Amino acid sequence: MKNNSQITISKQVLIIILVSLLGLTLFNTYLIFARTSGPADTSAVSYDFVVSVNSGKYLLKNMASEYSYDVAGSASSALNMALSSGKTVYLNPGNYTLTSDVIVYNKLNAKIISDGAIINGNGHRIIIRGENYTVSKYATVSGLTLINTTIRIEDSFRTTISNIVFENTSVALEFVNLSTWSEYNQIENCQFINAAVSIAFRSPVGNATGSYASSIINRCSFNVGDNSVGIIVENKAQFSDCQIQDVRFWLGEYGETNQTGIFDDGAMEQTLLEGVVFESFAKYPENLYAIDIGQNAGPTPIIDGGVSFLGIWNARIHNPCDKWISGVGGAFEKTDLTVPVGTNNKYINNLTIQTYPLKMYTFKPEITVSNLGSGEVVTVRVRFEYVDNVFSNNVEKSFASNQTVWLSDDDMIQLYPSQSLIWAVLIDAQSNLASSGATVLVSGYGTAG
Repeated sequence: MKNNSQITISKQVLIIILVSLLGLTLFNTYLIFARTSGPADTSAVSYDFVVSVNSGKYLLKNMASEYSYDVAGSASSALNMALSSGKTVYLNPGNYTLTSDVIVYNKLNAKIISDGAIINGNGHRIIIRGENYTVSKYATVSGLTLINTTIRIEDSFRTTISNIVFENTSVALEFVNLSTWSEYNQIENCQFINAAVSIAFRSPVGNATGSYASSIINRCSFNVGDNSVGIIVENKAQFSDCQIQDVRFWLGEYGETNQTGIFDDGAMEQTLLEGVVFESFAKYPENLYAIDIGQNAGPTPIIDGGVSFLGIWNARIHNPCDKWISGVGGAFEKTDLTVPVGTNNKYINNLTIQTYPLKMYTFKPEITVSNLGSGEVVTVRVRFEYVDNVFSNNVEKSFASNQTVWLSDDDMIQLYPSQSLIWAVLIDAQSNLASSGATVLVSGYGTAG
């Protein structure tokens, strides 16, 4: 009996202990949710500050101390207070009004994040600013609707702008270098509606470089209105080695005058346009261009697969200064290039034909030899240099009289390997005489990409 009684008591004690522990767990859970709930809070507790708005009043909560502040004035005051003391801020849904610029200065991994907050900027800006790119890195602005508000990036590295709707603004998003450079930016899943300039890569200031290299614009849409441009690369700005992918420009829907998808007046060397659609809704357009190439433009972007020009345009690509337009599989022509002529049966410096930054796929040359002297024989040698620094077999043509010759198909087979990319075409010439006044010219056509 005694043993049985002891066993019964032990079970009762165990039940009491378990019930007590369950009660404590539930109470602690309540406290946790109580600390992270309410109008000023968010479940994203990893942020330094959370900002809320209620009936035009702004509340700022420090997520470390859990202390909340009523902030007088506008959302500018609340955001600047948060971003001067910390580096990450979350905006609860609501309508926020700016009365001055919001500035993030010399921060690493700064974040301004929301899931539906609307900011009425009244022409003011959210500025990501660094003394140079080494002290302003990895900033993110995401999840906002910005009305008449500009995001400006100054001397900062790898800035991400994502899931933003820009509406009714003079400049939606701009990058400017004031002392160094701003590279590796990512702009994705953004919509630009009725902006005079949607994205601007500005000319460098002072001793800054113009480099915005290795940046990506991905899955964005642009509703371009009259006297507006989608993307502008200003003079001396270098939007090079970049990508514009899966992007759509709508023009001619809101007016039909002075509208441009991409205006390139800087450098877009090795920048790839892939899956980009330019769609015109205009019936009677005036100065409506998908791409406009300015007089200061350096290398133009590469037109790759899936680039479409739909509807009616004044010009799909407006190119008044006859800049070289690059495209994968694009055709090119070379005309009357002079080949140096060596003497005493010795080749000297060669003529080099390249399509840099593109890689050449094919090139078929035409050789013209004239002004031969008495008894003179000129031999012209053609070689291909491939991207792996390998040289093709030589094709040599001898000329004892003035004439023009195209390389034959058999000649071209001698030049082509089984697989490779042509880096350059090398052409040189030699005369059998000790001195020569012969002229050797090369023309031709090919494809590059």
